Amino acid sequence: MATLRAAITGVGAYLPEYILTNDEISTMVDTTDEWIMQRIGIKERRISKNPLEATSDLGVKAVKDLLKKTKTTPGEIDMLICATITPDMPFPATANIIAQKVGINNAWSFDLNAACSGFVFALSTAVQFIESGRYNKVIVVAGEKMSAITNYTDRTTCPLFGDAGTAVLLEPTIEDVGVVDYINRVNGLGRHHLHMKAGGSLLPATHETVDRMEHFVYQEGQVVFKAAVSSMADIAEEIMLKHNLKSEDIAWLVPHQANMRIIDATARRMGLGTERVMINIQKYGNTTSATIPLCLWDYEKKLKKGDNVILVAFGAGFTWGSVYLKWAYDSN
Repeated sequence: MATLRAAITGVGAYLPEYILTNDEISTMVDTTDEWIMQRIGIKERRISKNPLEATSDLGVKAVKDLLKKTKTTPGEIDMLICATITPDMPFPATANIIAQKVGINNAWSFDLNAACSGFVFALSTAVQFIESGRYNKVIVVAGEKMSAITNYTDRTTCPLFGDAGTAVLLEPTIEDVGVVDYINRVNGLGRHHLHMKAGGSLLPATHETVDRMEHFVYQEGQVVFKAAVSSMADIAEEIMLKHNLKSEDIAWLVPHQANMRIIDATARRMGLGTERVMINIQKYGNTTSATIPLCLWDYEKKLKKGDNVILVAFGAGFTWGSVYLKWAYDSN
């Protein structure tokens, strides 16, 4: 009997029009284009300048792009999962808002919070529902309006983040393609080094928390950098060893786009040259959960059916994970 797998059958995305350059950031804080490029590798990032545009709106535009490309109607969707750390509001789930705005009325949906590992965790979750045989079409949205929680007076974090909405469609297949395996891990002690201090039940919003600017991303850069380098490289190598994959077997590495030095370290550990690594950090910055699907969208026409692809991410929490999949289609 053939094995039932979940395969990505389409990728959609939306990027805000406004481009925030390093030169503009250097007018806000004490930094330079040269410093940002050398330390991080980001040249520019997309920012939503519309105060009424929320994460759900970014996700809606990505889902509509996906549905159009895959010739799928909203009524065919069985489930929608939204990976985000910038929900429209604490509740209800941003996934529910996206579904309503798109017209997905015969499905259920929920949010998943794993920070920069959000897409990897949400994809791993969605796979279960396809492999169960109960669901035929599942959408995974990864959307972030990071500009809403970025402090543009903090020179250590404001160059990092951008806004984006992305979406992928998962469908069942019995061909030798689709998601083969995944490995995901967490270490809750990482919360001390990368988090948003206020706004939750631990420290609800007050005038004092707003005055202390505790509703923005807080990061201890060196600690996070060291953890990301080791964790991403380790888990990418682990999934390769588990499936007896050598570097020459890998068509593409799709790493989370947080820092070029982290990307380079992971690729070296896997024995891959940059020609087989998806990189767009210079154009979009760190869009958190959206970086990996944004790479898939950006490189879609270069992907070939049957390509061995490794996705790998690291995020706040700490969270990290890898997915091994075989690409399911050739782009037209």
